[in-house]
Amino acid sequence: MIDYYKTRNLIEQMIPHKIVPGVNYAFIKGEQVNTATLGFASIYPQLTQLSPFGLYDLASLTKVIGTTNVFLKLYEEGRINFSEPLKNFLPEFKDERVRLSHLLTHTSGIKGWIENRDQLSAPELLKAIVNLPVTDEFETKMRYADTNFILLGLVLERIYHEDVQTIITNEVIKPLRLENTTFTPPSPQSIPTAFNEKGEVLQGIVHDPKARILGKDCGSAGLFSTLDDLLELAKYYLGIKKDEFILKQDTVAQLFDSKSVAGVHPRSWGWDLRFDPKDNHPLIYHTGFTGTFMLLDRQKKSGMIVLTNRIHPTGKNEVFLSMREKIVQSFLAENGK
Repeated sequence: MIDYYKTRNLIEQMIPHKIVPGVNYAFIKGEQVNTATLGFASIYPQLTQLSPFGLYDLASLTKVIGTTNVFLKLYEEGRINFSEPLKNFLPEFKDERVRLSHLLTHTSGIKGWIENRDQLSAPELLKAIVNLPVTDEFETKMRYADTNFILLGLVLERIYHEDVQTIITNEVIKPLRLENTTFTPPSPQSIPTAFNEKGEVLQGIVHDPKARILGKDCGSAGLFSTLDDLLELAKYYLGIKKDEFILKQDTVAQLFDSKSVAGVHPRSWGWDLRFDPKDNHPLIYHTGFTGTFMLLDRQKKSGMIVLTNRIHPTGKNEVFLSMREKIVQSFLAENGK
């Protein structure tokens, strides 16, 4: 029997407290699934009701659903093992120390300010990213950054000789028959996010400015999807569904373990990790800037998916971040019982 009453209450409180306009969420426990849809899709320029089938801008969930899964397929095929230097694929990248594993775990140390970033063309932005410096944070600190996955997207483009979003579509989305997961969502079914630079509410257009500039060359954001499609994916990660996934279950199981250098914040390939409060076994976790997050416990065959548009109508919503952490901690506590 699915309960998670306290966690459910925290999620639903976000609507009357005006933290988010609406929410689609799901809990999984073995073969059982509970879903709910509450609140509104938009509050500006008009109030519109939220649908259970709404398409959400997943933001950084693109990294794990899309880019990471393509890399894991290559890993399974023996074509890469993540120890390869980035420079092998992008000769224009100067530092020979940075390997694919550093990018996948956000321990590359790559950072730096890109002047006038949002005014650059796609080629100019990619050139600036490839030329960012590797700092003394290399292998000593986990600093989550889109840059790592934009570079990983470029690696995939060099391997497949196609743009990264076409690669993700062909290697992940189509084989899994995720019919509502797309980089080109229909606007009417898409959940609105924030204002763009022209003062228009984005709907069916990716919120992340870098992703809008880079278009099909962006491996860090851009996917839209529904709660139902994410539930199907979650069942594969949890080992509830096994036979039709694009990856072997042995590979999926490896995600539930730290791949970071010892002494650094633990992350898996692509995914962040959280830990069960009783026996400390790992759960995979990832968030999206727009207000999406997933937390999955393979050992207990349980999980939580929460989809909101927390940046509608404005991107300034720090309250959501603290509430999200309360929700995660509540799930961990209730899941551990």
